[in-house]
Amino acid sequence: MTRLAPSQLPNLPANVARPTYDRIRLIPRIAHIGVGAFHRCHQAEYTDDLAALGGDAGIVGINIRAPSLTPLGQQDGLYTRLIRQGNAVEARVIGSIIRVVDSQHSPAPALAVLTDKATEVITLTVTEKAYCHHPATGALNLDHPDIAHDLTHPDTPRSLPGLLVRALNLRKGAPLTLISCDNIPANGTLLKGVIMTLAARQNHALADWIDKACAFPNTMVDRIAPAATPDDIATVADSLGYDDQAVVVCEPFKQWVIEDHFAGPIPAWDTVGAQFVHDAAPYEILKMRVLNGAQTALAHLGALCGLENTSDDMADPVLAAFVERMLLAETVPTLRPIAGLSAKAYVGQSLDRLRNTAIRHRNHQIASDGSQKIVQRLLNPLADRLRRGHPAPMLATALAGWMVYLIRAASRFGARWQADDPYAARITAIADRIGHDPAALSKAILGLDGIFAPDFAAFPDFTDLLAVAVGNLLSDDPRDYLRKLMTESASAQLNAAQTAGYS
Repeated sequence: MTRLAPSQLPNLPANVARPTYDRIRLIPRIAHIGVGAFHRCHQAEYTDDLAALGGDAGIVGINIRAPSLTPLGQQDGLYTRLIRQGNAVEARVIGSIIRVVDSQHSPAPALAVLTDKATEVITLTVTEKAYCHHPATGALNLDHPDIAHDLTHPDTPRSLPGLLVRALNLRKGAPLTLISCDNIPANGTLLKGVIMTLAARQNHALADWIDKACAFPNTMVDRIAPAATPDDIATVADSLGYDDQAVVVCEPFKQWVIEDHFAGPIPAWDTVGAQFVHDAAPYEILKMRVLNGAQTALAHLGALCGLENTSDDMADPVLAAFVERMLLAETVPTLRPIAGLSAKAYVGQSLDRLRNTAIRHRNHQIASDGSQKIVQRLLNPLADRLRRGHPAPMLATALAGWMVYLIRAASRFGARWQADDPYAARITAIADRIGHDPAALSKAILGLDGIFAPDFAAFPDFTDLLAVAVGNLLSDDPRDYLRKLMTESASAQLNAAQTAGYS
């Protein structure tokens, strides 16, 4: 079967959209670090849309961690993007990635791209843990092994911050915009913070130049793009008649909000649907607390209930009702208003997206690196409510779901799965040491100061509820606890309403 390649574009089936522009005229203005499924379904598609309107910006993709970019490189950066919705599948070949560079074994290939004079902007989708920061504070983790290495060997960096500091040092004099596209609160501010901390430790003059000459706009990105499966590759082969080993799959919805704070030229992504705004924070908070908060809660609780995918979770009446109640009753009141946008409607839209049975987003995939995600998705809205004296039984239970998901990976609790999380070893060690004592388990995990602010343990009603939730979620029927919790919560809300004089 013919492999996808530039020479094959004219021969693709009529129902496969393809680049309508000459890829040869694209200039490598964008260096992107972290060429995974999300980037190829999101920023690369926006850039492809822009090229179709006459833009000349092309992307050089860089991976400094697995996976390998060999399949994408063998296809000259071309790949098929499949949109799945119900029974419908829409295929499109994206052409905006003009070259890929694998820099997993040496920083040199990446540095060559990042310091190229043609590079005007660096974008990143590297997941939370690549920033080498403390999730609770956002500060650079100076004890991280890769950061410790980069402090003593700045010319051969291993970490993402170290790589970027080295690149900025080598190209000093040319202003640059660096755009994080990861699901982290104030992602641009975080990126600047870890870079400035590391740069200042190496060279104060370099840190001063970065502060003055470079821009780190905050962003909000949104599109559900699970990892492609062999079935997705087979869909292209069987239905479309060609071989594509770099297929990506996503939903129809996409959104990109970028603060209009740039240090130099920037692709006109706002002409193809991106939003350039003064302040991205309200959009970040909305998306992370609602859509991502729902995903994280469902992933852990769904896995504990023996379910495989998000759409399976949403088909379960107990889990679906739980996450909707959590969002509407507890999360929405913590959001910042956005003109022209109804938070309640956004909740409904988000839950509808999660019901899409054509998107097979595995619970264990979403649950990976949960310790790096729960701060912005669950802990921040939970803290807002606790500090205002408002109850948050659903958010507390979602947090307990994360704890129990990792506890269940401990040998003493059956090692039900292998958890992919930077804190997994510490939490399974706690679980193996303490055993089945929910209060002691939840207290010990709350003591992990890299994740939790100190005042979480200062709310006795919360810690009591958390211990109860941990104990019940460790039972053989965690779904039964969720059902009872919702009944109790509804009764408490009714009593509060009647006490206030309305119902």
